[in-house]
Amino acid sequence: MKKIIYILFVIAGITTLNSCKKTLEAPTKSSLDESVIFSTPGLAEGAVAGIIQSFGETNSYRGRFLVFYGINNDTEVNNGLKATADDKSRLSNYNANVNNGQMNTDNNAWAKFYEGIERANLAIRGIRTYGNISSSPQMAQILGEILTLRAVLYNDLIKGWGDVPARFEPITTATTYLARNDRDVIYKQLLKDLDEAAGYLPWPNENATTAKVERVSKAFAKGLRARLALAAGGYAQRLDGTVRLSTDAELSKDKMYAIAKKECVDIINSGKLRLLGFEEVFRKLNEEAGAAGLESIWEIPFSEGRGRVIFDLGVKHLKTDKYTGQNKGGTNGPNPIMLYEYETGDVRRDVTVVPYEWDGGTGDTGGYQVPSSLGRLYFGKYRYEWMKRRVTSTNDDGLNWMYMRYADVVLMAAEAINELDGPAAAAPYLKMIRDRAFPGNAAKVTSFMASATASKQTFFDAIVNERALEFTGEMLRKGDLIRWNLLNTKIAEAKTKLQQLENRQGKYAALPLKIYYRTAANGETVEIYGLNFGDTDAQGVALGYTANKAWTMAATGDASTYWDALAVKDPNAQQVWPIWQVFLDSSNGLLNNKNLNL
Repeated sequence: MKKIIYILFVIAGITTLNSCKKTLEAPTKSSLDESVIFSTPGLAEGAVAGIIQSFGETNSYRGRFLVFYGINNDTEVNNGLKATADDKSRLSNYNANVNNGQMNTDNNAWAKFYEGIERANLAIRGIRTYGNISSSPQMAQILGEILTLRAVLYNDLIKGWGDVPARFEPITTATTYLARNDRDVIYKQLLKDLDEAAGYLPWPNENATTAKVERVSKAFAKGLRARLALAAGGYAQRLDGTVRLSTDAELSKDKMYAIAKKECVDIINSGKLRLLGFEEVFRKLNEEAGAAGLESIWEIPFSEGRGRVIFDLGVKHLKTDKYTGQNKGGTNGPNPIMLYEYETGDVRRDVTVVPYEWDGGTGDTGGYQVPSSLGRLYFGKYRYEWMKRRVTSTNDDGLNWMYMRYADVVLMAAEAINELDGPAAAAPYLKMIRDRAFPGNAAKVTSFMASATASKQTFFDAIVNERALEFTGEMLRKGDLIRWNLLNTKIAEAKTKLQQLENRQGKYAALPLKIYYRTAANGETVEIYGLNFGDTDAQGVALGYTANKAWTMAATGDASTYWDALAVKDPNAQQVWPIWQVFLDSSNGLLNNKNLNL
């Protein structure tokens, strides 16, 4: 999709969402009649582009959802972490306000997600009416893709706002205003939709459309169905304010785990995807290869002038330099405890957690330097310096967002099979991930697996930990913790660990108080000593590094605000954001934020 112009499909008499206050101009009926559009595959393809446009709008995924949702847990934090009441911090620290200056506009993610849903609803109705999907595999594939994209939008609406209005038909005068629906209604429809969609969609690389990860495949529809099933069968903050499982028998935990198992095993047994080397996964993402059939399953496509993945989530560049024309990166980063959660030899740590930033100087001079404090680390999965082009936009980087990758499918399979069949049956799937994390160290993996499979609970605990190690920086953790009912527990644990780390207590007691560093011979790379268990200050001094600094969350002063700012209020009382005031005001009194701790 990077290679095509994003177009809006337009039909006579159709308007966008009421909240967006925009009307689509319609061409003459003879040139663009609904019956023509949705009976012609080449024209119906425009509906896919129209939906994706809603993903990439300024205040949609691009500049709001990807940076603000999912932050502040035991693996990921806002690098401007504050306990104060500024609007950006409040979106992260479980203290969101209905008139938030970052979100309380009629064109933010809430509006754009529903805009995309309305476009999907129009296309689904049109294709079902005119598309002859029983005799047109191409039209059936388009329908499958649109059903899946609609499910993506609803998945993120539920993650962000909990129980939201269910709109599965185009808006009419009778449905202009809707109240919140219990999310169970939406989950059941999405699980049905994705099952249908998977029947229409090819596997990756089975035709030209699915040769790129920017287009939906059978693997993604099945993987998304598994992800939604785990969420539907898990815990969540409900309309009455309580955190509990669903009481709907159709969404029971065992039934949802059965769906997740089936879909994930189908994907694995298809042989259409594979694990790459861990660093290779993210090098390929940053290189924008986009080839299907590797580890990436589906990516939100951004053009070069859209998207803020590195801009907000990547390794920070203090100045413009040979890699980028924007001095950005590092709005969010790893929770500092993650630097010390990986075992020795785990190749994921140095890809995921980066304790340096780029000071490019001018022209081709300059290199990496250590950041101001331990409290400012970066996600190494997103790097300007790994791209094959220099970013020239001052405001966007254009890197795709990897929405799902094969490792997620493998670990969902492990979790579901452990729940249903026990740890022995689930072990091969977890082992796949551990084998990659510790290449060439079979003895270490064997020892770990023997311990992890001791019981169903032990194996579940291993999955909880493994998903933290594998997916830090990919914004899956908050949703995982919510569905496991571990959000409060893990945030409390993180606060304790942060205090112990800062004060060198507990397991951190023997860590050096300083780090020691120098620029390598290549003039760019920074070499750092003191980041590992077993390192000592005495050895750091003896090695003769040219510089050193105190390695604390606050280089000077009191660091207590850092851990206090992870969650200002009870996270379980504000698992979701409120519906913003602009939408409450335009809801004809049907929307409210009852039972949210605002």
